[in-house]
Amino acid sequence: MSLENALYVVATPIGNLDDITYRAVDVLKNVDIIAAEDTRTTSVLLEKYNISTKLISYHKFSEKSRLELFLTYLSEGKSIALVSDAGTPLISDPGNILVKEVINNNHKVIPIVGASAVSALLQSVYRKDEDFKFVGFLPRTKEKIEKLIKDNEFENLVFYESPQRLIETLNIIKNIYPDKKITIGRELTKKFEQIITDSVNNVIEFYKNNILKGEIAALLHKSEKISNEINLEDKIEKLKKLNFKDKEISLILSSLYDINKNIIYKKCLK
Repeated sequence: MSLENALYVVATPIGNLDDITYRAVDVLKNVDIIAAEDTRTTSVLLEKYNISTKLISYHKFSEKSRLELFLTYLSEGKSIALVSDAGTPLISDPGNILVKEVINNNHKVIPIVGASAVSALLQSVYRKDEDFKFVGFLPRTKEKIEKLIKDNEFENLVFYESPQRLIETLNIIKNIYPDKKITIGRELTKKFEQIITDSVNNVIEFYKNNILKGEIAALLHKSEKISNEINLEDKIEKLKKLNFKDKEISLILSSLYDINKNIIYKKCLK
C-alpha cells in the first residue's frame, strides 16, 4: 500500500483493541514513522496487529521540540501517523500544535476516523436533543467548575473526569443542581464497562457502594427551558392557594410539564 506524503491523524481503540478500523491498520503498517503519545502503550496495539513501523514518542511535553523533526520528514516526502494512547488525537490529547504547523507549512493532514469516548458515550444514552457541547477535562478549581456548569445549564455538556476527582466534581454540581440528570460512562468498551444515568445526587450515593475507577466520560443533561406559554408562576400561585407545599408543587408541575423539579422549587421559594 502506497501512502500519500501527509500527516495521518489516526484514531485508535479506547479500550477494546478490536475497535480499530482496517484503514487504520493499513496506515500504521505503511507510514514511515508513528508519532505516539506513549510508545509503550502503542507498542501493545502494534504487536497485536503485527505492525513493525518505527515509533517516536510525541507527548504534551515534547510537542514543540519534535516539530522540526516531523516537518523535516514531511518535506522529504515521507508520511507520519499521529496516535494518542487511546481514542482520537486532538480530542483532549496532544497533536494540536503539530497539526497547526503541518498546515502552516503546506503539508496535508488526513484524518483516519475511529473510536472516541465522546461518541461512545453519546451513542449509549437517550437525550432529548441531538446537540451537545464537549469541554474536555473540567477546570481544576471549584469556582471555575461552578461557572462552567452555570454558563452551560441549557447545554448537553460532555466532559472527561478522573475517578479520583469525580465525587468532588459531582458534589460541586450537586450544590447547584442536585436533581439534574447525569450520565457516567466508565471503562467504555472494556470488560467492566458501566454506563449509569440518574440524578447527580443519586449517582453520588451509588458510588458510595460501588467501584469507581478507570477512564470516565460524563454527560450532564441540559435543563429544560420553561416556555412562557406554561405560565409557571400562575400555576404555582394557584396551587399555593390550595395549600400545597413547595415540594408538592414541584413534583406536581414537574410531572405535568416535564420540567426539572428543582427549577420549579426555586420559583416556589421566590
